[in-house]
Order: sequence, then structure tokens, then C-alpha cells
Amino acid sequence: MDKCINFSEIMRYLFDDAKLAGQGSKIIRALLEAQSPRLSNIAEKMAGKSESCYKMIQRFLGRVDLKQVLLRFYQEEAEFVMGDPTEMERFRAPKTDYVGTLSDGATAGYWLMVLSMPYRGRAIPFSFVVYSSRTIGEQVTSRNQEHFRCFEAVKHLLGDRPLVLDREFSYAELMEILSLEHIQFVIRLNVGKGVRIIDEDGNPVRLLIQPGETIVRPNVYYLGKVKVNLIGYLQKGLSKPLWVVTTLEPDQGLEIYRKRMKIEQTFRDCKDLLHLPKLMNKLQQHLEQMIALTLIAYNIGMWVGEALRDVTYGHLKPNQLQRSLGGKLAVNTNKHPKWLIYSGLFVLLKQKLRITRHEMNLVAQEATKAFAKLIYGNVRTFVRT
Repeated sequence: MDKCINFSEIMRYLFDDAKLAGQGSKIIRALLEAQSPRLSNIAEKMAGKSESCYKMIQRFLGRVDLKQVLLRFYQEEAEFVMGDPTEMERFRAPKTDYVGTLSDGATAGYWLMVLSMPYRGRAIPFSFVVYSSRTIGEQVTSRNQEHFRCFEAVKHLLGDRPLVLDREFSYAELMEILSLEHIQFVIRLNVGKGVRIIDEDGNPVRLLIQPGETIVRPNVYYLGKVKVNLIGYLQKGLSKPLWVVTTLEPDQGLEIYRKRMKIEQTFRDCKDLLHLPKLMNKLQQHLEQMIALTLIAYNIGMWVGEALRDVTYGHLKPNQLQRSLGGKLAVNTNKHPKWLIYSGLFVLLKQKLRITRHEMNLVAQEATKAFAKLIYGNVRTFVRT
């Protein structure tokens, strides 16, 4: 990774303590260089003896709540908030307290539920919860309650901003809670057995649609309980339609969910580039600290990588980066189609870029200035990828 990137300056916007910011910058740089969240791998990439570095990382993790640091990435002016659950396999840890079985009923692992903000066709994670079949059983809770625990932690931040959720969340209990708490939502339906929607007269709504057709049914009731607006769309050439229920106006709900559908790169990058599934912590508290650290590293690496992506593949000038990273200037993808191929983190970690040292310095400086606006508040817009 290029030494021109001043991680210390970037971390000053996340940590109020200068010493913690300095330590954090060394750890984040090493995590990105190691492309691994495991302490031993990170320590090996740090300057000095790996044993001393390992202990320094442990002291750092013991002094700071990284989930609170991650929360600083929350953007008040984002259009919507996304919720995404993903399965994390732990083959060799079936007896670990927080490890249960995944949806297949056999594989050992846990669920990671992340809340993110949309950004340039990607996502910026800012909060998460960890749960499993075992923790649900031991804590006398349920998957539904774990999902809402994630939302409740940031409920006061949401305001009128909708939650955009995938099919895992299309169940009546969650929709009822969100409605009672006056949280707007856009949820894709898991169309299958047991899905029942009725109209205001008590008649069932049939989920039938023709290719190229859009169907709008306002003021219907999901499972006869939750009042929602229903909209369906079947794109020509596709076999399965998209059905969405929302508390927003139907057209607005469909448009927002389409934007969410384009944002699928975050977990792939965290798993494939930063190898998040390699985490093997014995205690859930330590696991959550390392997940938060990895998501912070992802956000920073993605941010710097997006700047490099704009300059190398979008052919923007370094002095245009604050506008482009702030969502006020888009790359001409018709003229520069390669910009669409790579994610920012992939560009940073994997690409051998033809860029001069002087230009790299300028990119790093402009990216850092734009990062300050990200943390201190800036208007987020969605850019097609």
C-alpha cells in the first residue's frame, strides 16, 4: 500500500484522543496490508517485533469502544438506511458460546446483521449486531427481536428516513414493530407459501404480473395485520418479479429498493478482500470489537480507493475529488466504462496503478479533506455503478 496515504490524519476524524488515533492508524494500515482481521496477521505487517505489536493491538482494543467509533460514519442526510444479514461460517468452533447453526441447520456459524448508508453504489457500514441460533436460545430471545435490536440502537437517528430491507425481513412481527415505532420501511417480499395480502374489503390480493408490467396496490394489509402499500414489477427477460411493501408512496418505495439492489459489493469486499470470516475470537465481545475494526478499515480503504478509482479509471483531476467523493460530480461512465468494473477497495488493495508519486500525494490529500466532510456531515447522493 502506498506510503503517501496519511492514515494518521484520517483517523484524527474518528478518535478524539491523539494517541489512540496514532495507534489506530498503524493498526488500520496493517489490517489493510495484511488483508486479514486476525491479530497475528495484523501484527506481522506492523513495524517492530510482532509480539510487541500484538500486545499493542490488544491494549488498543481494550481502551476503545470501536462500535461507537463506527457509528461516526452515520450520515444524517442519507436518503435511506440499509439492513443486511449475512451468514458467517465457523467450521472449527462449534463449542464457542456465540456460534450456533446457520440456516441449513448443520453448518456452525453466526449471523452478522449490518446497517449501512448508501454511497456511490456502495455502502458505508455504521452499526451491526451479532447473533446465532445458540445466543437466541440462551438469551430467551428470537431472530425477530435480534433484528429489531439492531434497528432500535439507531432508531433515534433514523427520523423519517426509511429502512430498506431484503426478503429475510418480510415477516409481520417486524413490520408491526416498525409501524408502532413510526419507522418508515421498504421491504422486498419473500413470495412463497404463507404470504397473504388482503385489500381493504378483506379480499385476497393475487401476486400475478406480466413481463414489463407494474402493479400498484395502496392500502393493503400484509397477513391481514400491517397496513402497507404494495408495488410489483417484472422486468422483461427476467423470470421472477420484484414485489415490495412499503409505508412510503409505492413509486418511491420501488425506486429506493432498486437503488438498494445495486449495492451488493460491501459484503463481498469484506469477505473476499479483507477475509472477515477468518475471525476466530473465543468471546463475542472480542469478536464484535474486531468486526467493528474491520468495518472501519473497510470504510477507510473504500474511501481512499474510490478516490484512486476516480482518478485512474474515471480520469478526474485530484482537485475534483472533493466534489466527486461528496456526490456532486459524477464520472462519465460512457466515456470511461472501466470505472464501473472495480470497487474502490479492490483498486486500493489489488491494482497496480500507473500514477506518479506527486499525483498520489494530491489524491491522498484531497481524499482526506473529503473524508473530514464525510464524518462531520455532508450531503450523500446515489451514483450509478
